[in-house]
Amino acid sequence: MFSTDMLTDTLQQLIGNKTPDKTVLARLIGAQGDEAVQLRSFANDIKQQRLGNYVYFRGLTEFSNKCSKNCYYCGIRAGNKHVDRYDLSDSDILDAVRFAHEHKYGSVVLQAGERSDKAFVDRVDGLLRKIKQLSNNELGITLSLGEQSPETFQRWFESGAHRYLLRIESSNKELYYKIHPENDKHSYDKRLKALYDLKDAGYQVGTGIMIGLPFQTRHDLVDDLLFMQNFDIDMVGMGPYIEHTETPLYKFKDQLLPLNERFQMAINMISLLRILMPDINIASATALQAIDPMGREKALKAGANVIMPNVTPGMYRNSYKLYENKPCTDEEASDCVSCLEMRIGLTGNKVGYGQWGDSQHFRQRKGEK
Repeated sequence: MFSTDMLTDTLQQLIGNKTPDKTVLARLIGAQGDEAVQLRSFANDIKQQRLGNYVYFRGLTEFSNKCSKNCYYCGIRAGNKHVDRYDLSDSDILDAVRFAHEHKYGSVVLQAGERSDKAFVDRVDGLLRKIKQLSNNELGITLSLGEQSPETFQRWFESGAHRYLLRIESSNKELYYKIHPENDKHSYDKRLKALYDLKDAGYQVGTGIMIGLPFQTRHDLVDDLLFMQNFDIDMVGMGPYIEHTETPLYKFKDQLLPLNERFQMAINMISLLRILMPDINIASATALQAIDPMGREKALKAGANVIMPNVTPGMYRNSYKLYENKPCTDEEASDCVSCLEMRIGLTGNKVGYGQWGDSQHFRQRKGEK
């Protein structure tokens, strides 16, 4: 175990370090007790110094659970026949967006199962234009809609989206194919190319991973941190892997780390990434709250600065279950507002109402002040 002074010196050396010691990172991913407290406090101080004490809202609309993919970990995979499939109407989506705008969330996220057919691409394009019109161009828009062609990415960007989250899930190609089918529709190389296409189109680009997957080692997680750093990512959404009974990976449930250990490693990963990349946006994932009722708040005190309140109509939330025990599936958007503000206040932060909360890293990467 590091002494307090030694750990402080070690963490200081990690700030923005492009060639960090992998052994140190592997050890800190598993930090416990006082060592974990010091790591998370240090990361929170970095966040406060670089980005202030604001937390930015992204009103999340999960507008469809129809998906063309068959990822082995996901509850809405195409092969799961026990899902009630739905598509929100445009009016329901715009009502959810209007709620976010009226409550000064600053930004919204459109998320759905992955499709790339023309009808879907055209629909998203139209929704982007309507959201910009509805909000007088005041709402920032993040998309999380999977792999698309460079032309589609560019089209959606020109219609108003400016952030895109596409999680790599694991930067280890071998592990990637243990959690996805190995075929043209689930190609590691295509996923990687899509991330570069997003950067070329001009988006603030986000990615992320799951922590505590079957077959995953701590060294895989170290490489994931370095992957995100080397890619020069602008924002990250990562959290603990939580198994779903209707997925192929569920048969490996007895090989998984205990839920609490996955949770603690996820918080440590957030802290380490904040130290390695001080000015990116890091989301406090909802999956954290599925394990610990104060999970999202703990992430905000460990370096995260973005939270995604769900504004999807309550009747559909239980059908968009990527994993078991997803929180807030029995709530409406209005139930979250005062609760979240209070809980964020308890972390020593305040909500950046009405602000897009763009990635400072992106602005610097683009040479903007």
